[in-house]
Amino acid sequence: MLRVLRSGARWVVKAWAWYGACGVAAAALGAVLAGCGATRAGYETARHDVVAREGKFELRDYPATRLASTRMPLGEDSGFMRLFRFISGANERGEKIAMTTPVFMERGVEVGRDSMAFVLPEGLESPPSPSSADVTLGSMEGGRFAVHRFAAGRPDAAVEAGAERRLREWMAGRRLGAEGRAMFAYFDPPWIPRWFRRNEVMLRVGSGP
Repeated sequence: MLRVLRSGARWVVKAWAWYGACGVAAAALGAVLAGCGATRAGYETARHDVVAREGKFELRDYPATRLASTRMPLGEDSGFMRLFRFISGANERGEKIAMTTPVFMERGVEVGRDSMAFVLPEGLESPPSPSSADVTLGSMEGGRFAVHRFAAGRPDAAVEAGAERRLREWMAGRRLGAEGRAMFAYFDPPWIPRWFRRNEVMLRVGSGP
């Protein structure tokens, strides 16, 4: 998995927008990876109901979903380790929080910055406050979303733009309005073959085309 020992952790961060970035240095990587699963199977995922399906497109209803999120410079995945440290115990209670899927990404949420978020487990009734001021707790408002599943070796701006365009075209063809910014959901570690990956783009369904 490591291209070179010196840069292995950075490659994992960029290749796996889920839990693939399980370290920032080779010395720490092995210990962190011990807490990572080999696949997404067995991890809690954001709860939702599928109300319609058409090929690689779906309409889903999501309840309000609690998130731990952070901001980072455009095009970087530096926020992953902040969130990973939070669920690993960098919080007011020193509490370890179970991993979940997916990792949500939003591009350009503010000038010069992207956003990354982990879904908090449903059974975590009272999440501890993060130790880092760069990690915040919040929630995604519930509602109906249009979703398109796409394949990509790792998060890539051109691939994401194409997936978002296809989703918007699909929605327009069904006279479904879109609200807000697209969210990208990444589920898999980097060693999962491209054709088996679960990567998605989501848009909130609005009131009109």
